[in-house]
Amino acid sequence: MALLSLIVGAALMVAKFFIYRLTHSSAILSDALESIINVVASGFALISILIAAKPPDKTHPYGHGKIEYFSAGFEGALIVLAAIGIFVAAVPRVFHPGGLPHLGSGLIFLAAVSVVNLMLAVGLIRVGRQTDSLTLVADGKHVLTDVYTSGGVLVGLFLVKLTGWYRLDGIIACLVGVHILCSGWSLVRQSYTGLMDASDPELLRRIADLIARNRRPAWIDIHQLRAWRAGSFVHVDFHLILPQDYSLEAGHREGKVLEEVIVDHFQGRASVLIHTDPCENGDCPICSRARCGLRSEENVADTTWSFESLIEQGEDKKRRRRIKKR
Repeated sequence: MALLSLIVGAALMVAKFFIYRLTHSSAILSDALESIINVVASGFALISILIAAKPPDKTHPYGHGKIEYFSAGFEGALIVLAAIGIFVAAVPRVFHPGGLPHLGSGLIFLAAVSVVNLMLAVGLIRVGRQTDSLTLVADGKHVLTDVYTSGGVLVGLFLVKLTGWYRLDGIIACLVGVHILCSGWSLVRQSYTGLMDASDPELLRRIADLIARNRRPAWIDIHQLRAWRAGSFVHVDFHLILPQDYSLEAGHREGKVLEEVIVDHFQGRASVLIHTDPCENGDCPICSRARCGLRSEENVADTTWSFESLIEQGEDKKRRRRIKKR
């Protein structure tokens, strides 16, 4: 898909510059300038995906997935530069408008280019979400932004053709610049968030729901659930409370069961680190384990696991239970 995006993007870029030569429209020029960024970004995305697919090695024990965040940030920065170039080309056309020859033919060509671009964008986003590839999703959204840009240019230039108000050509180009400037900034911010391992509530909720659905009686409680992405790979770690009379072998077995649940859910694209803790007397009210010779209190508390309870720090959770017990 990344290779297809590069090839199609290059062909559409050439087509847009041809349309600009045909019409001399600054709005179409702004669209063509954005296409240059599409091609460069698609090439960088292809390289990033090839690198991200490499397995972990001695120098990169956590894999190479974070290159995708660099790719998204690079693409966002290029979009911002394209917006600046559009403003430079468009502002003079607002104050000094000129004629637009062959505008009717140019609009037909641009409409055809936009349809092809739309099909490419939908395909990139769909495959990117299926494979959890930030790079493909970012590339697809960038191409989709290009489609919106072309659509706005089409509508605006159609109005120019109807009204003969050529100053509108430059105004449309400036509006296109503002639109893609916002899109570029959004990608840069998303890239920064990924590189800084910022919390991903949606991912955490997905994992918390998965653990709660597959809960076993021996899993007394879980706290300090954390997760972060590196490209399509997910890293998860948390604390699991098990009965204190469990042997090392039994505790390891329970941890492996839980690890496999998570890894299978992400189709093998996940690593899980589980820190096992022995239960304490204060855990008895939430423990659902039957026939326990260590129990000091009956199971009287709500044992339902929630997203909030699983991500809570262990000491904070114990303090909250003591307060509630009083």
